[in-house]
Amino acid sequence: MSSFNVELKKVVDDSYEIEIGYELSNQLVEDLEKGLVGKIKRFAVITDSNVRDLYAKPICEKLIHSGFLVDMFVFPAGEKSKTRETKAKLEDAMLEKGYRRDCCVIAIGGGVVSDIAGFLAGTYGRGVPFINYATTLLAAADASIGGKTAVDTPLATNLIGLFNQPKKVYIDIACWKTLPDRQMRSGMAETIKHACMASMDMFEFIEENLDDIMNFKKFACEYITENNCNIKYQVVMKDEKESGLREILNLGHTVGRAIETVSEYKLLHGEALAIGMAAEVLLSARLGYMSEEEAQRVIDLYKKTGLPTEIPDYIDREELVHKLYTDKKVRDGKLRFVLQKGIGDIVEYTPGVYARPIEEDLAREIIMEL
Repeated sequence: MSSFNVELKKVVDDSYEIEIGYELSNQLVEDLEKGLVGKIKRFAVITDSNVRDLYAKPICEKLIHSGFLVDMFVFPAGEKSKTRETKAKLEDAMLEKGYRRDCCVIAIGGGVVSDIAGFLAGTYGRGVPFINYATTLLAAADASIGGKTAVDTPLATNLIGLFNQPKKVYIDIACWKTLPDRQMRSGMAETIKHACMASMDMFEFIEENLDDIMNFKKFACEYITENNCNIKYQVVMKDEKESGLREILNLGHTVGRAIETVSEYKLLHGEALAIGMAAEVLLSARLGYMSEEEAQRVIDLYKKTGLPTEIPDYIDREELVHKLYTDKKVRDGKLRFVLQKGIGDIVEYTPGVYARPIEEDLAREIIMEL
């Protein structure tokens, strides 16, 4: 009997730039011409049916005009498309077009697009580079940054995927003006969550400047975008693969993701998260980590933004409690929650531990109150 040790130690630099600005399509083309992804000339543009004509098609035309080989691959818009089946259809379409390892994926759209495209890029040809061009506030605040890519299944959300960092992220604030009002408000849910998690200054800024944000005032939109990126960067930089600290980005998501799924995606992600955040602050106040006044202040800001903070009547509360157990923070069959410490901070229970077990009866009690 013998053995052989395979040494594969390596240092990988996954650093990338996030460019924040307005009408960044020309900058994207210029960066590719200057070698952002090396000598690659073939690009698979992945987008959804909402974004196709607004942004993806014009960007494709600019890339083709610059001499690149480009195909656009489109799937139906919405969270219901974030599945293994959609990913497989896109992969098959790329294979039929002759795409191999000498290509790059460009994701143009919101969070669902960046999740699917990033996951696909990480597995296609055993890995090809990709770029995120974020067209929504939700993508700018969350999905386009940090490298977490995944799809949903009927049993759980975001548990099938991988960590895959893009070559560059473009956050085009000009695109927000074409968002439906409901989508813009939904995008604010993650922004408020970031403030609750890490910055009282940001929370107060949103309270005072919400109308300016919703009316696309330059100073207000740039402020929340830069702060969203900085807060998430500070977390991801310290814990890229979610071994501890990165769990805090799941604030409000234990209940939020469960509601989103049980609603059969009648609720947008941000709408479900707002209800999840209401549950989280009530739980945090119940356990003494924040005052009832602070909890109400968070709920009031979500209400002011036009987001729901109560569970719709059509959702079965017991089904929702059962669905909590599909959350990725569950350990040894026990529910675990990330909780706020006041506004602008997170409870760290022991060094490096940011989620604590919560008894099902207490979780049910909070859910019944909403």
